[in-house]
Amino acid sequence: MYTHEDLSALQNQSLKLQGWIRQQTFSPELKKTLRRFSSWEVAELIFKVNQSTFRGKLAADPSLPAGEVEPDGRQRWFSLEEINELRRRLKINRKSLMPVRPAGRRAVRAAVANFKGGAGKSTVALHFAHAAALDGYRVLVVDFDPQATLSHSMGLTDVSEEHTVWGIMARDLIRETERMNSGPVGAESGAALPRRHLPDAITDLGLGDLRVADFIKPTSWPTIDAIPSCANAAFVEFASAQYRHLNPDWSFFAAVSRYLDQIPDESYDLIVFDCPPAIGYQSMNAVFAADVLYIPSGPGYWEYDSTTSFIGQLSEALEDLAYGFNGTLPTGKISLPKAFYDVRFLLTRYEPGNDLHRAMLEAFRKVFGDLVADNPVEMTRAVEQSGRFLNSVYEMDYRDMTRETWRRARLTFDNAYDEFRAAVIGAWQKMEAEE
Repeated sequence: MYTHEDLSALQNQSLKLQGWIRQQTFSPELKKTLRRFSSWEVAELIFKVNQSTFRGKLAADPSLPAGEVEPDGRQRWFSLEEINELRRRLKINRKSLMPVRPAGRRAVRAAVANFKGGAGKSTVALHFAHAAALDGYRVLVVDFDPQATLSHSMGLTDVSEEHTVWGIMARDLIRETERMNSGPVGAESGAALPRRHLPDAITDLGLGDLRVADFIKPTSWPTIDAIPSCANAAFVEFASAQYRHLNPDWSFFAAVSRYLDQIPDESYDLIVFDCPPAIGYQSMNAVFAADVLYIPSGPGYWEYDSTTSFIGQLSEALEDLAYGFNGTLPTGKISLPKAFYDVRFLLTRYEPGNDLHRAMLEAFRKVFGDLVADNPVEMTRAVEQSGRFLNSVYEMDYRDMTRETWRRARLTFDNAYDEFRAAVIGAWQKMEAEE
């Protein structure tokens, strides 16, 4: 028989070995660092110009970052900071290398969500964030999943629950309750409006006084920040149910959206949500705050079945949230009823030589039509290794394997990201059309 005490002992045993595990997956200093990128990668894969053109630009202007030359090679290697400086200063055929970013628009928020565990949500969110950073965008990732896979992949392992999505929701509860209590004390009828009272156990945590920046942590990528998660944040579902009981008028599902509204529009270009494999208080916050909904799914029947259940239950949940509000709820930059600028289904762990996988891709297309991404994420050896070592393909050094193996893995995510970027740009265009 095993009790909670046995489970606690197992956790403690795991915690003792976390340092050793990190040493196997991160750098020897137990801190994740971002590698440099070769001039071949910078020219052909990031800037998409031939190497001779890139070398010519560097030779013509000695003030440009020149990268570093490793002792045993002739290849130059550039940091991401150097790549971004080159992007700002270089023009190829009189065209800027800066990514598309409409002026005066807020960051596009994209949620990666599905019921099914193992569908590749964290992998997709991680790779989209990294690809966007290499594309020149400033990215914020928000980890809603208590499993914290995305946070760990970003090198964030020492996280307190107060600085996770749970802390954001508790902070919002306190502030929204204070706002409601500071409103009119009477109605036209003369009846006093009810005052909501939060227990000291919540208000004394000091979460209501936390600043927006207190939840945001830097990562090993200089243009990617994160709001991380941790295992201790798993109780958010239980806590949120209690919070709703304490203040039934609290619009819990808009807590994260209201928080993101406080971030200056120019701070980030893209915000990516990694959602837990369930519909609950955290996932509803992610979905409500999102402009774009990406739904990854494995290429099997059970994954298809789970995806069908997910969109059905999500539809019902969003309908329930909108009922009775008529768009008057103070939710900031997201309005009711909830609407997405784009919804996409993305097949993951796809093997093009597998008859079942090809049949399931066609089935998805038959059911969901143009909403299915044209480029599924293929399962390659390099992709499998990236998940095993908490790295994206973009972080892996192609010299650790054959270049063709690495290139194939990168290509599958490059193609998926290109479609994702098109959805993000489309969302900006639709924002502009609404004004």
